[in-house]
Amino acid sequence: MIPLRDTIPSQKFPLINWMLIIANVVIFIIEISQGDPKSFIFEYGLVPAETPLFGDNSHTFFTNMFLHGGVGHLLTNMWMLYIFGDNVEDRMGSFRYLIFYILAGLIAGFTHYMLNLNSGIPAVGASGAISGVMAAYMFLFPNSMIISFVPLLFIPLLIPVPAIIFIGIWFIGQFLSGTSSLLLGETGAGIAFWAHIGGFLGGLAIYKAFTKSKEKVYRMPFR
Repeated sequence: MIPLRDTIPSQKFPLINWMLIIANVVIFIIEISQGDPKSFIFEYGLVPAETPLFGDNSHTFFTNMFLHGGVGHLLTNMWMLYIFGDNVEDRMGSFRYLIFYILAGLIAGFTHYMLNLNSGIPAVGASGAISGVMAAYMFLFPNSMIISFVPLLFIPLLIPVPAIIFIGIWFIGQFLSGTSSLLLGETGAGIAFWAHIGGFLGGLAIYKAFTKSKEKVYRMPFR
């Protein structure tokens, strides 16, 4: 299933969400414009074997979430952020949403780090932070529908899927893939499934602390 849009309109312009999208795109352009993009990724990506929790390179716990491994990686992440982030920003408020996003990304990076202490492979991508956003969306908007594209032979289908089912299926897929990679000893290579899992569970654990009540968000002032 490929998500196309959700059914809940934003209450206000999602300034921070768009700033995050723009920041990721601009940094990706800087990344690929380097004479040696690989060195750039090794410098700012999260390389567990070369990154003490406190000390040299610890900044990569933050910088890695703004790097991407290719155009497809970037576009996929930014599309998911575009679909789910605006509504979460609505419910949290812009500043709270920014802090929530960064914390979810840090939790994701830490989860990956702890499971790959000896890995020399750089982890990059916004997907850990976005996983946290998806966790918040799943519980803040359980009645939302995700209009999804399902290719069925030569017949394209657009199917509305409840957000809690769409994101639930996504998380189960990440968990099964992450568990498989852990059992096979492949956590340090390929897709960082445990960063996604960590970001999701981290977002789930902290989203309430950043969420404003519905009354504060939607109540209209009396005149």
